[in-house]
Amino acid sequence: MDDPIEKALTADVAAAAVATVNAGVVEAGRQADVLVGTGPLPGTGEWLAEEGTDLPAQRQLAWQLACFRIQLAAGIDAVETVMSLRRFGVTWATIGRAAGMTRQSAHERWGRPVADILDRYGEGMPDSVPDDDPAAG
Repeated sequence: MDDPIEKALTADVAAAAVATVNAGVVEAGRQADVLVGTGPLPGTGEWLAEEGTDLPAQRQLAWQLACFRIQLAAGIDAVETVMSLRRFGVTWATIGRAAGMTRQSAHERWGRPVADILDRYGEGMPDSVPDDDPAAG
């Protein structure tokens, strides 16, 4: 008979850990929908009224920031969310505020991993990434 304790202590849990984090990230998105809202349905009068305004973009940014805060509160590594926020022009000051820290602390925590993702070939950051590196001034 297999020893269940030995199995629990020696089983490869890598795939289970990835699945658990992925489920957490999906749930963070669902909870952000609850907190921020999903906006009007396409084709409705409200949706048509928002066309040409910055409300849809603000709602999307608010949703991403809520997801980020939920992920942090749940203990999920949020580097990919920070990368997405930076790619869409969010400053370190806003990321820091969402994380409950200074912009410099946010940059110190996520700056290098985000730069490694967005500028993997050392050719420079995309134009959408703001140049607000705390070390630059």
